[in-house]
Amino acid sequence: MLEQRLFVNAQFHTLWAHQPRVSAVLTRGERIVAMGSREDLAAHSTGTTETIDLDGATVIPGLTDAHIHTANFAREIAALDLRGTRDLADALERVHSYSDACPTTAWVFGGRWDFNAWAVPVQPNRHDLDAVTGGRPAALPSIDGHTIWANSAALAAVGIDASTPNPVGGEIVRDAHGEPTGILREAAGDKLVDIMHSAEAGDLGTQLIEAQRRLLAVGLTGVHDFDGEDALASYRGMRESGQLAIRVHKAIPMMALDQAIDEGRATGDGDVWLRTGPVKLFSDGALGSHSCHMNAPFPGEDGNTGIEVIPYGDLRELVRRAAGSGIGVATHAIGDRANELVLDAYADLARNPLDPPASMMRPASRLRHRIEHAQHLRPGDIARMAQLGVIPSMQPTHCTTDIPLASTLLAGRDLASYAWRSLLDAGAIPAFGSDAPVEHPDPMYGIHAAVTRQNGSHEPDGGWQPGECVTVSEAIEAFTAGAAYASGEEAHKGRLRPGMLADFTALAADPFTVATSELRDMPVQSTTVGGVVRYRRNQ
Repeated sequence: MLEQRLFVNAQFHTLWAHQPRVSAVLTRGERIVAMGSREDLAAHSTGTTETIDLDGATVIPGLTDAHIHTANFAREIAALDLRGTRDLADALERVHSYSDACPTTAWVFGGRWDFNAWAVPVQPNRHDLDAVTGGRPAALPSIDGHTIWANSAALAAVGIDASTPNPVGGEIVRDAHGEPTGILREAAGDKLVDIMHSAEAGDLGTQLIEAQRRLLAVGLTGVHDFDGEDALASYRGMRESGQLAIRVHKAIPMMALDQAIDEGRATGDGDVWLRTGPVKLFSDGALGSHSCHMNAPFPGEDGNTGIEVIPYGDLRELVRRAAGSGIGVATHAIGDRANELVLDAYADLARNPLDPPASMMRPASRLRHRIEHAQHLRPGDIARMAQLGVIPSMQPTHCTTDIPLASTLLAGRDLASYAWRSLLDAGAIPAFGSDAPVEHPDPMYGIHAAVTRQNGSHEPDGGWQPGECVTVSEAIEAFTAGAAYASGEEAHKGRLRPGMLADFTALAADPFTVATSELRDMPVQSTTVGGVVRYRRNQ
């Protein structure tokens, strides 16, 4: 018999118009069976019912991170952290201390350095790293993950030298003599990424258990994961062993697309705990690495309009190949030109539908395609995204982190940047996430950023380009109902009503009534997934 639980002593914001607020929720097994007052629900109880006191919390539907790299987040928990370094010397000091504590044969992983924020914004090089790593190979991604800073030992390990050509969609930065400097952009770092995602970085299964604990602690009940097949294998193991406590919509990396098609995987396969997501493609790089694909060059960099990671013709064919096999497409696009090209590829699919689709169970026309990040758009592409039904999968804290960069690198351009309000007004359905470990995975950080367009220090006053702010309700919906719509799970998740999964996040205060400045640091009291409390504060 399914376990029955009555959740009481809380104010539930259901995001369901028929019954927007209730004080008690009754669950049976993993689903909600009734809502109302404690007294009302007594009549619905059958047999033994466990009463769960939520300590006066304010409860919202379970929050989902619609774009996160859980394997990278897990691996970096104990890795070198270069966030917040003041300059190159400060970064090298941290590398030295961390490296000295590593075995002499170990790789040095971690990173998340940001030369744009250094007092002197100089690009580092391999010789700097050589001096502090004691011969250990080191591969350190930048804060956005689109540039790798490698030392000489790491370059040698993957065979990169002066004779190595730039790969399609990548750049090996070279000095005046043609020698690699140790800075690898986009696809040029792929071989090092493979090592960073190998057993050299530790046991991923164990690391994901700890990552799951941390994600539950910030109120997340689900994730859309954009890491590799190793993460899928680990999640399958956790599911089989009963250790999976958070719902996972698992994307397919581009290099595994053929394998996924051969295996018959399609978007939406699986169960309510572990489902197949879209294939992840890359159209460009990132703003901080000066590699996002723009319609005009970066200031002071004549000819540099970023990197087209997948040439348009290849992108269009990949979109058609995936959709024809019942697999949705989620394409990374940050620059305005990249977003334009991705929308062109999706529009081409809409104009020339696949007939008949390879997967009759999931016709290509029913798939929900996405743009991951969608940061800088031509104003005309906002309406086009909504008209095409493309999901803008966006991360609000990218906006507040990028304020200094966007204000300088993109000044004077006719762009809609981090245009949440405009996209909503056009009829698009945003899904919000964090892109952790690039940003912190706490969804309250994202809700605060979306509502205020201010950073953690509540700057700038009044918010950056405040016309693109959204309401508290809209921000929460993007982390709940919007995320569920993006994954095709709106019949099961995203709102609280009878028949839906019993996933909810209990907060220490009411986000709808507190000052917006208090949203970012609002504590999570508990996190419930499938009718079971998976996390309680101070326990």
